[in-house]
Amino acid sequence: MLGIERRQKIMEYLTSDRKVYVADLSKILKVTEETVRRDLEKLETQDLLRRSYGGAVLNEHTSEDLSFLKRNSINNTDKQAIAKKAEFLVNDNDTLMVDSSTTCLTLLHQLKIKKELTVITNSIKLVNDFVSSPFTIISSGGTLRAHSYALVGPSACNSLQNYYVDLAIISCKGIDRDKGIMESNEQESIIKQQMMKQAKKCILLIDHSKFDKTAFTRTGDFTCIDYIVTNQMPSQDWINFFDKREIKLIY
Repeated sequence: MLGIERRQKIMEYLTSDRKVYVADLSKILKVTEETVRRDLEKLETQDLLRRSYGGAVLNEHTSEDLSFLKRNSINNTDKQAIAKKAEFLVNDNDTLMVDSSTTCLTLLHQLKIKKELTVITNSIKLVNDFVSSPFTIISSGGTLRAHSYALVGPSACNSLQNYYVDLAIISCKGIDRDKGIMESNEQESIIKQQMMKQAKKCILLIDHSKFDKTAFTRTGDFTCIDYIVTNQMPSQDWINFFDKREIKLIY
């Protein structure tokens, strides 16, 4: 296993459990404890974790707004699993609004076999990746948040208001049964709100670490969500919660 692959695995364990131990990682990854410590040190320099005695904890706050590059290095296996599960929800000829999240980008790569898709997005990364695709790509325009490769602001919202689509596909920083759907920054939260308003149905893509997690700003409640796609079965409380609101859960 290459070093970058090993560090991605460490981040997957850390995102899931919020803490990791050197001795455990050494056994799981089949490398020496010294190698694990060097990996943790490199991840700490990227501000992804904080080393502690015998291991590390996730470096995280409710307002933490990870850059696109950092988000793109976390939970890649889970994102691929989510994308494969969500693929069948999108049909040929559908019109989509897609946010700037790395999970949604992963799904779009999975949809390359679909025909005649129209994709409206505030993600400059998505526009770049699909510049030669058969999709019809419409950029929202707006002010660039270079940190997240996202276009935001009044111009982006006004542009989105001109379209009505079959599906809005979004992700988020966390969900809570009382607090609702949450995001780490207000600008992108507003974009997601607008996308949900313009769509017949909305798909929320979230990995298991987003459940029961509080983030900085509220994006909305669950009344506008039709499908939630995740990578593993949530708790029975969550299953009952979704059933009561007639939200289709896919895991």
